Amino acid sequence: MFLLDDILLWPIRNVVDVLHSLAVQEMYDPESIQSDIKETQLLYELGELDDAEYEERRARLEAELDAAERARERLSDKVVVQR
Repeated sequence: MFLLDDILLWPIRNVVDVLHSLAVQEMYDPESIQSDIKETQLLYELGELDDAEYEERRARLEAELDAAERARERLSDKVVVQR
């Protein structure tokens, strides 16, 4: 009975895993976050942001970048293990 369930549910589980992986990759895109960091730096240099706002944005973006890199690393480890 469990073997039959595994055979029937295996394709659905794989599709869900792929969709989850794609969502995580899009949500945690280090390149996009790095671009935002550069944009924040440029806005600061042009005088569009004051010191406090620049520091707050930079700290938030660096934390997001760190989280994105960790998520990508975990995702790549998961993909390697599944193959």
